[in-house]
Amino acid sequence: MDEPEVWLRGAVVDGVPPLLQPVAHSLLQSREEVERLLASASADVLWTRRQGAASIGFHVLHAIGSLDRLFTYARGAMLSEAQLLILKQEAEDDPELTADDLAVAFDAAVERALDQLPGTSDTALTDARSVGRARLPSTVIGLLVHAAEHTQRHIGQARTTQRLLS
Repeated sequence: MDEPEVWLRGAVVDGVPPLLQPVAHSLLQSREEVERLLASASADVLWTRRQGAASIGFHVLHAIGSLDRLFTYARGAMLSEAQLLILKQEAEDDPELTADDLAVAFDAAVERALDQLPGTSDTALTDARSVGRARLPSTVIGLLVHAAEHTQRHIGQARTTQRLLS
């Protein structure tokens, strides 16, 4: 029998405030799913696009980049030039990147996010934050929850794409 999803294991992620445990669980679940996905993704399908659908590689790269960007906004910072460059590059398939490369990069992105959560106090969760050049309004908790669900959404899309291409 498969292990239950992370949020159903009863585990508390050390150092993460109670209200942010669901964010941590979601990111840990995504990491497990990416490990399984990329371990079984053949090189020939990793960057395949069919009928206008994004590739598995795109979804993983976008999840990595968006996680970094959303957590940057949650800290109250604006994006760096390097982050803006990565954003532009995400749309381009990069067949030089292997499944192992993507797995390592995704794991590192999740670790950086998990490292940020303990420094987020409950009292800061409703603090206002601006998103993007348009400085759209959000909050710390809004950004962190969106980062977690957005990551899971793209990993789910990557899994579906893999099933369709296999």
